Amino acid sequence: MVYSIFVRAIAVLTAVLLGTTPLAAQESEASSVQVGTAAYGDWRTDAPGVLRRIMPADLPAPSTAGSAINAPEIVNWAASAIPRVPPGFTVARFATRLTNPRIVRVAPNGDIFVAESGAGRIRAMRTADGAVQPQRTEIFARGLDRPFGMAFYPPGPDPQWLYVANNNFVERFPYRNGDLAARGNAQAVVSRISDASGYHWTRDVAFSQDGTLMYASVGAGSNDAEDMGRLAPAAIKANEAQYGTGTAWGNEAQRADVLVFDPEGGNRHIFATGLRNCVGAAVQPQTGDVVRNQRARRPGR
Repeated sequence: MVYSIFVRAIAVLTAVLLGTTPLAAQESEASSVQVGTAAYGDWRTDAPGVLRRIMPADLPAPSTAGSAINAPEIVNWAASAIPRVPPGFTVARFATRLTNPRIVRVAPNGDIFVAESGAGRIRAMRTADGAVQPQRTEIFARGLDRPFGMAFYPPGPDPQWLYVANNNFVERFPYRNGDLAARGNAQAVVSRISDASGYHWTRDVAFSQDGTLMYASVGAGSNDAEDMGRLAPAAIKANEAQYGTGTAWGNEAQRADVLVFDPEGGNRHIFATGLRNCVGAAVQPQTGDVVRNQRARRPGR
């Protein structure tokens, strides 16, 4: 069994490894917008180009009964449960028996690194070009605290470190192309990301193209800051003067944002605010923009 988030990530990765049609093929597919009751669906009705527009009138009527919780369940993978992909792409099961895999990063030499957050470890996999299963699998590092984000540093073809964002700190491991296990002990880079941790605990990490800035995302400690407490307008103004417009306080201080450091963990300041749970961060390779869910923000803006 694998988690659905990993299945989706590996589906795209496998298509790339197989050397099939570029992602631009998606643009040629006509978009299908589902509205009304048809806008509600699941994986069986998902496909490239399918869009769902849910308007207020389409939502269920409010209920006076208690809140309902419908959490997802993990089930055995049925043979028919294969994600639909654009024409020219193929999906195959790439890896199994992973424990809470949350994110995939590819090293410059093509090795695949997976953060198994629940197991507190980073797994490295090597596969031949065009193969749909890894030829070799090793544990790169273990004993971590819910690792998530990974970034090779310095940017480019010859990294010297693998940076790993844990629940509330960032560390790095000595790394050279081809390493499937860390060649040395971890070094602390940012010993404490925020005073509070937990809830949205995934932390991502990415570097600017020139390698001078390290971005670290920090999820909020709640859904809508319900436990943050109130401040008088003057106190809010003073907080924003010190940390930036839109910054939170109390148990949400230094959270729901993207922080920026130098590669050694110094010169810390807030880069972007008001992001409930910023994951999947990346640097756009052509423009250098910092991207989250395809929304770009240039440094300094």
